[in-house]
Amino acid sequence: MSRVTLRIIIVLAAISILGIVTTQVYWVRKAFDLKETQFQRDVNTALQNVALRIWEANQLPPTSINPVQQVSTNYYVVEINSPINVPLLELLLQTEFSQRNITDFEYGVYDCMDQCMVGAVQTAPMMPTRSINSPNAEWVTQPKEGYYFAIQFPRHEANIASQMGIWIFSSVVLLIVIAFFVYTLMVILRQRKLSEVQKDFINNMTHEFKTPISTIALSAGVLQEKSILTEPERLLSYATIIQNETQRLKQQVERVLHMARLEKKELGLKKEIINVHDLLKDALHNIQPALLQKAGSFSLAFDASSSRALVDKLHMTNVFTNLLDNAIKYCELPPALSISTRNHGNLIQVSIADNGIGIHPTHLKKIFDQFYRVPTGNVHNVKGFGLGLNYVRLMVEAHKGKIQVQSEVGKGTTFIVTLPGEDISKN
Repeated sequence: MSRVTLRIIIVLAAISILGIVTTQVYWVRKAFDLKETQFQRDVNTALQNVALRIWEANQLPPTSINPVQQVSTNYYVVEINSPINVPLLELLLQTEFSQRNITDFEYGVYDCMDQCMVGAVQTAPMMPTRSINSPNAEWVTQPKEGYYFAIQFPRHEANIASQMGIWIFSSVVLLIVIAFFVYTLMVILRQRKLSEVQKDFINNMTHEFKTPISTIALSAGVLQEKSILTEPERLLSYATIIQNETQRLKQQVERVLHMARLEKKELGLKKEIINVHDLLKDALHNIQPALLQKAGSFSLAFDASSSRALVDKLHMTNVFTNLLDNAIKYCELPPALSISTRNHGNLIQVSIADNGIGIHPTHLKKIFDQFYRVPTGNVHNVKGFGLGLNYVRLMVEAHKGKIQVQSEVGKGTTFIVTLPGEDISKN
């Protein structure tokens, strides 16, 4: 799938999701408005019936065609203009509202003599009432001459929402579908990125294997010439080339196998108490040919007075070799390496600094990821699989240590490996 096609799919998916969400919100709002209209209609009908019953009980004719006045979305006033029997009012309200599945409400009766709300308030039909015998600004909102009672619904929006079960269910399902769709899209993007990384890895691996194989094949062809027997120095030179290239191939294969074993957690560490300074010297010996080839140099500052640690000799040597090898490869000038050690409490810190091209801050967080290689122009101008630093991080962490990197573009990079010292290792 091309990058352009993927972008088109993402844009269309975003537009589709936005359209679906907008449509759902519109219809949910419409449904809520319809429910609220139905609620208001039911309340008006119920209160009109209550007013008629009160007039009938008082044997008075109706004083108004529509005595119900809606003050706000949840507050109603009903004009009676005759004395109101509070127990009868409560019974009538409970009866009318229960028939229409209206549960939570509060009511108060206006006393025109004291000009305040008196009587009782009930928050639900089945709950006991509580008395009101003092003015209440929340209720005295419609001062009138005569008798009236007021009704308010403190949770009417929540009650309406609770009646929209199918809409709430559909909205939840829609959110789940959108979440699943976004997750699927993220998986596709992740898989695409992984595919590109693996493709780059395969290309690099093919190039890395092809070069030494070609060199070995060429050297073997020269050794097959009979005249080479009379030129022992030339014979030794080509035999050395074959040996070096074979060793290079072996190292590349071992790197891949090490990473495969690390992923499967099958790589057992054979730890022993070893002087870290000796491991650094071994690593320097391993990279000596590459350093001489680029006319490089190094300096040592072994300031750690306690330099012994419990480590796997082979893998920790490989860690330092990888770091030194990178320091050489990513130098445009003759490499100038600085290797130093120091103690920090019971910890041993190993610093490997170079004068290379440096690493841009945008790449610093990714350099330890598997297969990741810092872009340097031509993909093959610096050899490697993108496995070295990932192997270094995993190995350092396997030894309960940590690795840090400091870099400045054009000035060089410093890797700091911190390992538990011998005292901590014994605990």
